[in-house]
Amino acid sequence: MASRRGNAKTGEQADKYSVLLPTYNERENLPLIVWLLVKYFGESGYNYEIIVIDDGSPDGTLQIAEQLQKIYGADKILLRPRAKKLGLGTAYIHGIKHASGNFIISMDADLSHHPKFILQFIEKQKVGGYDLVSGTRYRGDGGVYGWDLRRKLISQGANFITQVLLRPGASDLTGSFRLYKTEVLEKLVEQCVSKGYVFQMEMIVRARQLGYTVGEVPISFVDRVYGESKLGGN
Repeated sequence: MASRRGNAKTGEQADKYSVLLPTYNERENLPLIVWLLVKYFGESGYNYEIIVIDDGSPDGTLQIAEQLQKIYGADKILLRPRAKKLGLGTAYIHGIKHASGNFIISMDADLSHHPKFILQFIEKQKVGGYDLVSGTRYRGDGGVYGWDLRRKLISQGANFITQVLLRPGASDLTGSFRLYKTEVLEKLVEQCVSKGYVFQMEMIVRARQLGYTVGEVPISFVDRVYGESKLGGN
């Protein structure tokens, strides 16, 4: 893998960022999130690719992705669909196999994660040399907008319980907006056993267990505009 990514000899100019976008019924959101990603990466000058991992969406998400690929180019928009929903953890494993970047960005495709924060993630990583940079809604000027009380309690309760029991050293464990060194993400998914949304929690805990460094950037999380949330009490 070092041969296709290794930037150690050529410096940060060789850095490439692979954005993993797992999708299921996101036909309304996908064009907007892709446009924003292209805009902010284009303005920053960082090298990037967007990997769309659609899990057999019945609403035609993959067809929209194919149109976006024609607009922005197959070198920037990679389509790596799967036949059905197989879980977030396996989507990451699938995406890693096709990523050519030495850094991987995980985020939701429903516009709850704004791409403008990615540039802050990158700068945080470069300054601190972190193995993982995580977006946090619970520190600094981070926040959540558009959630009802039930969803806030689920998220905050899960974070609180995990903080008490596992002492992970990070403030937001249920979020999926993160920047990883690719080799670090590969190691973490090998270690993780969770497949659902608790997968995000386990990733942070495993990172601490393995001695990886974790930085945080405050983010504003906005509830999805289109479609239905997949977060449940379980």
